Order: sequence, then structure tokens, then C-alpha cells
Amino acid sequence: MTLFISEFLDLDSEQANHLRKDYYRDYGTTLAGLMANHGMEPDGFLDYVHDIDLGGLTPSPALDEALARLPGRKIIYTNGPAGRAQEVLERISIHRHFDDVFDIIRADFVPKPDPKAFDSLVRHYRLNPPDTVMVEDLARNLEPAAALGMTTVWIKTESEIEANQSAKNVDHVVDDLAAWLAALTAG
Repeated sequence: MTLFISEFLDLDSEQANHLRKDYYRDYGTTLAGLMANHGMEPDGFLDYVHDIDLGGLTPSPALDEALARLPGRKIIYTNGPAGRAQEVLERISIHRHFDDVFDIIRADFVPKPDPKAFDSLVRHYRLNPPDTVMVEDLARNLEPAAALGMTTVWIKTESEIEANQSAKNVDHVVDDLAAWLAALTAG
């Protein structure tokens, strides 16, 4: 992202990295900040930043098995493009469990954690929030889900982005989703 911003706005890498972080913090995604402040068209950015080697991703039999036992409709909600989410699901061999992908494009480029994006998700799939579970790796993205009455699950990782996050508005904190789901669906 930093390289893209540097080239797009003709900034040095330090300035571009600072802007990337500011836009992420202030707009929910760097993309939203670039669109709002620089009139950037999203397609080139999305293609560039999601052109990542997925070779390190391997099938997850444990997650596949746990998802197979989990009842209900399953939808991926991502601030990225649906095609990339599908590629990841296929690489870890869990794509068969998901009914659809609700991506940043379907959300009209309004990113999580903006409550309008969650409203759009709920309307699009006719979800009943109290019967819905939102699983997310960024705690801040769970706040609007909790406000709607969804059960929230935070997959806590060691990412730099999470360093200052709290578990406010989080019903469950897990560090291994497959193990948590397996325990939840056992018996």
C-alpha cells in the first residue's frame, strides 16, 4: 500500500506510510481515505494491494471439519474484493461452506467499521442481527455488529494493527478459530 500511495501521490515512502496509517485510522480503510481525499478510483488500488502470493496458505482440515458441523448460512464480509476472498477460501479448502462474499464493492466502498456498511450487509442478506454471529480479526470492526445485536467473536492475532485494540463489545475472544468452533460444535 505504501508503494502504491507513494507513486499515486508522488510522496516519499515515509510520508506515504504515515498517510496510509492515518487514512486507515480515520476512514476504516486506506482506500476510503484515498477515495475521499484524492478522488482515486478504487480498481487499480484493489488490484495492486491484493496481488499477494498465497502460496503459503495451505488447507485447514480442522477448520473445514468444524465449519461442516456448524449450522446456518455462512457469509464472508471483507473490506477487500470478493475474488481475492474466494481465492483464499479455496487455498485453505473451506470455500464449500460459504454461501456468498459481501465485499467492499457490494458495500459501495463504505468499509467496516462504518455502521452504514453493516446496515447494507443486514439488508442485502435479510439478516436478523440477534441471530447472527460476526467473526472478525479486528476488534474495532465488531463494534457496529454488537450495536446491531449480533454476537461477536474476535480472532485475536499478533498483528501490528491490533496492538492497541480492546475487547470492548466482544462476546468471545479466540486465538484459534478452528479449535473454538470444534469445541462449540462437539457432541
